[in-house]
Amino acid sequence: MARAGLSTERLVRAGAELADEVGFDQVTVSALARRFGVQVASLYSHVKSSQDLRTRIALLALEELADRAADALAGRAGKDALVAYADVYRDYARAHPGRYTAARLRLDPETAAAGAGVRHAQMTRAILRGYDLTEPDQTHAVRMLGSVFHGYVDLELSGGFSHSAPDSQQSWIRVLDALDALLRNWPAPT
Repeated sequence: MARAGLSTERLVRAGAELADEVGFDQVTVSALARRFGVQVASLYSHVKSSQDLRTRIALLALEELADRAADALAGRAGKDALVAYADVYRDYARAHPGRYTAARLRLDPETAAAGAGVRHAQMTRAILRGYDLTEPDQTHAVRMLGSVFHGYVDLELSGGFSHSAPDSQQSWIRVLDALDALLRNWPAPT
């Protein structure tokens, strides 16, 4: 019988909070059981395994990010949309480092197709329509933006930019300026 007050949603949210506190790699069913002061076995009526818990946290993080991105993009186009979208990822990673890591968990194709990752791709492609990119260049640009956003945020979170001037905010603005210029002047295939 399930312990009163515990639900899958409550456990996933608590797991997401734990991920932000101690790192996504440290989130397990055992760690969550300790947090709630219950036996590990009592959580298995809500989650199948630590991997199931981690997958659910990843799906939650993707949904939260997609909701924030959709709100940020409303009514924006071009560079304004690009900057708003990029800032959502960076701000989310700073506020929720464990969830941000979870959002990049490799999901099986069926789970990925049912999650909010599809919304992220659609929003990125919507931004790129403002730059008149068509396939296959649009796919190349989606991959480039994801690489730049995630790479920059990872380096920044790990302290990679903390020992030199200018500060990382100035570099972030310049990177986004450069991305906008590149997207406006996308090179023709060679």
